[in-house]
Amino acid sequence: MFQVGTVVHRAKSGRLVVRLTREVRPGAFLFDEGRRKLGKVVELMGPVKSPYASVAAVSSRAGRPGEPAFAE
Repeated sequence: MFQVGTVVHRAKSGRLVVRLTREVRPGAFLFDEGRRKLGKVVELMGPVKSPYASVAAVSSRAGRPGEPAFAE
């Protein structure tokens, strides 16, 4: 597993917004440090040099602001 970004916040829709530091594709699953699933990348947004990912969270407790996000 490698770190791909950091959770910025939870949107009103319930999705997590993750600021990306590495490339991920829509459909990829993201995990926290304990290898628990945060959710699935639904959409990439923002400028190419500093993109964000909209992640459909697996639960309302998944992902807190500032928490690192990892991918396999």
